[in-house]
Amino acid sequence: MRSRSLVIGGVLVALIVLAALLSFVWTPFDPVKVDAANRLHDFSGSNPLGTDSFGRDVLSQLMVGARTTLYVGVVAVGIAALIGTPLGILAGMSSRWLGEFVMRVNDLVLAFPALLLAIMFGAVFGADTLTAMVAIGIATIPSFARIARSGTLQVMSSEFVLAARSAGRSRLNIAARHVLPNISGLLIVQASVSFAIAVLAEAALSFLGFGTRPPTPSWGRMLQESQVFLTLHPRLALVPGVAIALAVLGFNLLGDGLRDRLDPRLAARL
Repeated sequence: MRSRSLVIGGVLVALIVLAALLSFVWTPFDPVKVDAANRLHDFSGSNPLGTDSFGRDVLSQLMVGARTTLYVGVVAVGIAALIGTPLGILAGMSSRWLGEFVMRVNDLVLAFPALLLAIMFGAVFGADTLTAMVAIGIATIPSFARIARSGTLQVMSSEFVLAARSAGRSRLNIAARHVLPNISGLLIVQASVSFAIAVLAEAALSFLGFGTRPPTPSWGRMLQESQVFLTLHPRLALVPGVAIALAVLGFNLLGDGLRDRLDPRLAARL
């Protein structure tokens, strides 16, 4: 409990994950069922967060939207970690010219923002959840590559790695037994921060019409659909907006807390 960031972030993330998991087995109402007679109802006992312009229950949409958000984040961060981490380790363990070449290519990918890349992918392959996940994942690869390379360079100069190299261990063996375990803490922190970025990117893409397609609920599209009713029914924008803000805050705080715990220099001060 000494790390407030870790605790608060963990609680917020746990609530979002719980809502997403619960939506697989139960929601108050069918989140995609249109009910014209029940449209734009404010908070009530049967609809705690009211209904939208199509008569759909906002709470049910919010729960299923959490599932969509986590799905996009997990796949996007997974793509980035599985590709970026080996590239970063390769750049840190290889000769100088090869390492520089890998990082310059990495910088080239970094020049394309996730939203711009996703819009380009959507124009070519069609805008949907899969396209958004792949685009966000590709745009996040450079972050993992940079972190992995920086950590690898530090580990490669340590005595136990020098001893392993003197013993004739292969680079693959050193990477698996010494480098990867010692940079895993950095990668975990980067994953939590990247997850927050993926959540925000998915919401922005859905808001712009390049993300999750209807009728699948999405926090970003809930924001988009609420724009016409901002004056009379601001709750339609407030509910998904707060959910997005809490999700981003939760993952960022979780990343800060993990950094404090996993970095020996910071952990010693706690």
